[in-house]
Amino acid sequence: MSDRGLIFNIQRFSLHDGPGIRTVVFFKGCPLHCQWCQNPEGIGVNRNLFRYRDRCIGCMACQDACSGGAISITDSGPLIDRAKCRLCLECVTVCPAGALEAAGREVSVSELAEEVLKDRIIFEESGGGVTISGGEPLLQPAFLVALLKTLKEQGIHTAIETSGCAPCQALEEAVLWADLILYDLKLVDAGKSSYYTGGTNALILGNLKALVGKGRRIRVRMPLIPTINDDRDSLQQAAFFLREIGIDELELIPYHNLGTAKYTGLDLEYKLPNLRELSPGQIAAVKSTLNEYGITVKSEV
Repeated sequence: MSDRGLIFNIQRFSLHDGPGIRTVVFFKGCPLHCQWCQNPEGIGVNRNLFRYRDRCIGCMACQDACSGGAISITDSGPLIDRAKCRLCLECVTVCPAGALEAAGREVSVSELAEEVLKDRIIFEESGGGVTISGGEPLLQPAFLVALLKTLKEQGIHTAIETSGCAPCQALEEAVLWADLILYDLKLVDAGKSSYYTGGTNALILGNLKALVGKGRRIRVRMPLIPTINDDRDSLQQAAFFLREIGIDELELIPYHNLGTAKYTGLDLEYKLPNLRELSPGQIAAVKSTLNEYGITVKSEV
C-alpha cells in the first residue's frame, strides 16, 4: 500500500461534486487526453512547470537558477525550453513574483488527510465531505484506497469522480471505501470516443455496467461538449446504453472554456479553440432529447 501520492490541487467549498459542501482533492495523472480538458496540468503523471507571463518582473532570477539552461527571459515573460527542463523546480523557488509554479506535489496520506479534515465542521453542518477527482484518481489506486480508508475511519463522507478508464480490480477495491461514485460518461460511440479522448471506451462502459450490477451507489454525469456529444445520435446512444444497464437519470456538466488559458502556461496546444459554451436554450434542447429517450436530467452542474 502506497503512503504517498501526487496531487495538483485542493479545492474547498465545492457545491457540485457530491452532496453538501465538499473539499475536492485532484489526483495527478489521467489515461485519457480529452480534447476539451480544462485541467491539462492534471493529465501527466509527473510534475509540470507552469508559467504566468503577466506576473514576470524580468529579474532573471529563474534564468540564473536554471542549471540546465532551459529558461530565458523575453519581453513577454519567461520562455521555457521544455526539452531541456529537468523539472528540478529551482526556478519556482527563486521567483519572487510567482511567475513560475509547480503543477503537482507529492504528499503522504496523513498530510493530505490532516489538510482536508480542517474542513470537518463544514462537512458536518452541510452534509458534505471529500471528493477525490483528477486527472484520474484510479491511476494511483493504492494511495487512493489508503486515503479513503483514513477518511472513513474519521467518519467523513467520501466520493470518487472517475472516467472509469481504469483496471476493474482497482475500481472495485476503491468503491468499497467510497460512499458515492461520480461516473463520467462522455461518448458511447467507440470511434468518436477514441478520436476525442485518446482512448477506447470499452473499459469505461464495461466498468460502469459492472458497478451497476453490483449495486454500487453511482451518479452518472455527462460532460456536455458542443458539436461532439450534444447531437441527437450521441444522446440517443448514451440514453439507450444507460437504460440497458438500469440507469434512467444523469447530471449534465455543460462545457466551459475557463481552463483554456492553462494550455498557454504549459506550452500546450488547445485543440478546440473555436468551441463556444452552450446557451441555456441549447442545454434545454439536450434535456428534452434525453427525456424523449427515457432519461431524466436530475441536475445541471
